[in-house]
Amino acid sequence: MRYSNYFIPTYKEVPSEAEVISHQLMLRAGMIRKLTSGIYTYLPAGLRSIKKVEDIIREEMNRAGAIELLMPAVQPGELWQESGRWEYYGRELLRFKDRHNRDTCLGPTHEEVITDLVRREIQSYKQMPINFYQIQTKFRDEIRPRFGLMRGREFIMKDAYSFDVDEEGANRSYEAMYEAYSRIFQRCGLRFRAVEADTGAIGGSYSHEFMVLAETGEDQMINCTKCDYAANLERAEIRGGDDRFEAGNTPMKPLEEVDTPDIKTVEEVTSFLGISEDQLIKTLIFVADDEVVAALVRGDQELNEAKLKNLLGAQMVELASPELVAEATGAPMGFAGPVGLKTKMVADLAIQGMRDFVTGGNRNDLHLKNVNLARDFSIDRFGDLRMITPKDSCPRCGEEIKFGRGIEVGHVFKLGTKYSQTLKALFLDEQGKERHIIMGCYGIGVGRTVAAAIEQNHDKDGIIFPIPISPFEVTILPLQMHDAAVVEAAEKTYRELLDHHIDVLMDDRDERAGVKFKDADLVGIPVRVTVGSRGAKEGQMEIKLRSESETMIVSIREASAIIEEKVKGLYDSLK
Repeated sequence: MRYSNYFIPTYKEVPSEAEVISHQLMLRAGMIRKLTSGIYTYLPAGLRSIKKVEDIIREEMNRAGAIELLMPAVQPGELWQESGRWEYYGRELLRFKDRHNRDTCLGPTHEEVITDLVRREIQSYKQMPINFYQIQTKFRDEIRPRFGLMRGREFIMKDAYSFDVDEEGANRSYEAMYEAYSRIFQRCGLRFRAVEADTGAIGGSYSHEFMVLAETGEDQMINCTKCDYAANLERAEIRGGDDRFEAGNTPMKPLEEVDTPDIKTVEEVTSFLGISEDQLIKTLIFVADDEVVAALVRGDQELNEAKLKNLLGAQMVELASPELVAEATGAPMGFAGPVGLKTKMVADLAIQGMRDFVTGGNRNDLHLKNVNLARDFSIDRFGDLRMITPKDSCPRCGEEIKFGRGIEVGHVFKLGTKYSQTLKALFLDEQGKERHIIMGCYGIGVGRTVAAAIEQNHDKDGIIFPIPISPFEVTILPLQMHDAAVVEAAEKTYRELLDHHIDVLMDDRDERAGVKFKDADLVGIPVRVTVGSRGAKEGQMEIKLRSESETMIVSIREASAIIEEKVKGLYDSLK
C-alpha cells in the first residue's frame, strides 16, 4: 500500500476529549473518528487492525470446532420478555417500537436469539455438542460511554454459544473455549491473565475474564504470589477465618445508647467514641428484586455488591434511596443499625464472633454501644460479602496476594440451563426423555482488544503494535522523493516484500523526513525501513524495530531478505 493512495489522517496534538492513552493514540494515529457519544467510525488503519484480530479469532474458533453464523442486530422484544431480561437489563438495552408498534431492541448480546434458533432446530442428543459463533456489531446504551473503544455504545464483538447434553460435555466445551481464548490472545501478542469473575447480567454459574495486563486498566485483579489463583476484584474470595473475631468467655456488656449529633460516617463515629473501625458495624440498606434487605459489614471493610447479589440469589441489587432508608429504619442515612430492624438481614462472615460492637441506633443522632449478636438481634444468613484487600491472603493456599490492573477483553461463562429453561430449549436424550440443553457463552471485544494492545504497548512517541495486529508489518520511508536513487531503492524493496506477502506501507509522500519519522512512530508499525540519499549512494538502507532503539544498516541488495527475517522473528517471539 502506498501512503499517497491511502488515508491515515494523523494529529500532532492530543485531542481534549481523549482521557486514556489508547483513545488518544487511536485518534492521533488516524485509526478512528468519533461520530457521536460512544460511537466511532473505523478508519482504514484501525479497520486493518480490527480485521487482523478477527482473522485470528476465526482461525482459533474454527480450530476449536465452533461454527460461524451471523444473527440479526435487531431483536424482537418478546424474546427478551420471555427470558425475563426485558426489564432486568436496564436502560443499556436500547428499546424501540417498529412500524407495527411491536417492542424491539438493538442487541447488546445474543443469548435469546441463539437459544430461540436452537430450540427450533436441535431436538436430539445426536445433534450435540455444537458451538455457534459470530463476529457482529452490538449496541449497549451506556450511561457514560468513555475511553474510546474501551467503553463505547456500539462495538464489534465475537460471541459464541455452546450446547451440550450434560455437565460433563458442558465442561469440555468450556475448557475448549478457555484454551482457544488463551491461543487467541497469545497470537495477538498480548500479555494477559485469565481470572475468576462474576457472571453479571449474563448469568450462569461460573466464569473467567481474560485480562490484558496494563497499569492503565480500569479493572483490578488479584493474583496469588505462589499458586495459580487469580480473580477480579468482584469475584475474589476471602480466606475463611482470616479476619473473624473470637468471642471468648467474657460476659457481654449492657447495651448503651449514645447521642451522636450529626455524626454519621465511620470516621466521625469511631473518632467521637474513641474506638477502632473494626469495632463498628455498618448497616447498609439495599433493594434486592423489590425486597428491602439490610447488609452488615465491619466498619473497616467495604461491602461487595456482586457477592451480596449472589448470596441473595437476586437478579438486581441496588442501594436504597434516602427516603426508603428512612422508611425502613426510622432514621436518616448514617444511623441505620440491626437492633429492632424489621427487614431481612445478611452479614459478612467477619462479624461472626464479634463482641460489644457499635452500630447505628435507627434514630436520628443515635448510635448503640456494646451491641451483640443473638442477644440484641439475629442474622438471616452469613456469607462472604466484603471486598478483598492487600492485607488478605490467598483463599486457595494462604500465601501473599498482589493487586494489579488489567483490561477485560474476553469473558467465558458456564450458563447451565438459565436460558434453556426460560426459553424451553429441550432435547430428547438416549432414553427418549425431554431434558434442558446445557449452555455456555463466550465473548471477545474485538475493538477493545486493539485498544488494550495499545494501552499495553506504547511510548511517548506513539503506538508499539504487536506485529500480528498492526495495520502493516513494515513501513518504508524514502526520505528524498526527488532523489531517483532513493526512490529506486525504496521501490525495489517494496516490490520484493509484496512478492513475499509482507504487509508493507510505502510512505511515498513528498514530506520532510521529520514528518515521516513522527508518523511512523505514532502509527506504531513494527518494522521501519529508511532510505536516504547518502545511504542510497552507498548502496545501503536502515532497518529499525519500533520496539527497539538500535538501527541496523544493511545493503539494499540484501535488505528484503533481512526484513523478512526480522518480521519472522517478531512472530516467532510470540510463540
